Amino acid sequence: MLKLNLFSLIVKSRQFRLLLVLFVAIVASSSASLIIRAAQQEASSVVIATYRLMIATLVLLPLVYVRQRNVIFHMSKKQWLLGTLSGMLLGFHFLTWITSLEYTTVASSTILVSSMPVFVVLFSPVFLNEKASSIIYFGIGMSLLGGALIALSDVCLIDGFSLRCSSLHGFVNKFALLGDALAVMGALGGAGYFLIGRLMRSTLPLLSYIFVVYGMAAITLLSIALILKLPLIGYDQKTYLYLILLAIVPQLIGHSSFNWSLKYLPVSYVTMVAIAEPVGATILAWLFLDEIPTVLHFVGGLLCLVGVAYASREVSW
Repeated sequence: MLKLNLFSLIVKSRQFRLLLVLFVAIVASSSASLIIRAAQQEASSVVIATYRLMIATLVLLPLVYVRQRNVIFHMSKKQWLLGTLSGMLLGFHFLTWITSLEYTTVASSTILVSSMPVFVVLFSPVFLNEKASSIIYFGIGMSLLGGALIALSDVCLIDGFSLRCSSLHGFVNKFALLGDALAVMGALGGAGYFLIGRLMRSTLPLLSYIFVVYGMAAITLLSIALILKLPLIGYDQKTYLYLILLAIVPQLIGHSSFNWSLKYLPVSYVTMVAIAEPVGATILAWLFLDEIPTVLHFVGGLLCLVGVAYASREVSW
């Protein structure tokens, strides 16, 4: 009986609920790279991102109409402005990050786009009056180092007690300035999206907030796809299935879970937890694609998780 009561208290605790939601967010978001890889066999990156947000918005539409249409109708001009800006930043994040992969390596793009928490820590004292402690800084640094090791696993491997990067010369030569700049802009866009989310979630319920933001992001990406005259129809049924999965799992479950947590946790911590996404992607690729992780994957993943765990000491649960 005592054990049952203790388990019940743990499950009902605020900390357990928050950690569970963040865990779900990481697992769901980690599936994005696998699904995108499958969809890219036929559809372009911009089209994939467009469908991801369009389908997510359409799924939310009936729920919002039934449960929270009054909230939407009574949003202030400031809320609409911030929601629109957040959506545009989310669309900008997807557009620049995905496009960067066409100009630079996956490794360099991953490293640069993972700098999102750095921009959040820099701007959150200005816009949110949230100052990160030295513990958060250390946790972010450790997680970024782990993410960098995971990214470098594409070109380096551990040989005995030494690190051998046989592909490093080609890796450096392919460091296109445009691709690097796009990845950094993707990190900036993502940071802005999370910063506004932290601000708006204090006044708006989750359903209304994500409906507005995902909708504005969908409009932004659809406009770009139309301007570029990219084909939006005529794909194989399997491709449409991947696009639906992308909208439901990484977007509606993954991103929405992160957005839910923004009401209760510092934005610097939430974005740092998001760095653990490559760890989840590595595990899922191992399970479903038979891509066996290297030693660098394990070391980098461990550093990411230790960084998150270390920074958790500073969070008020």
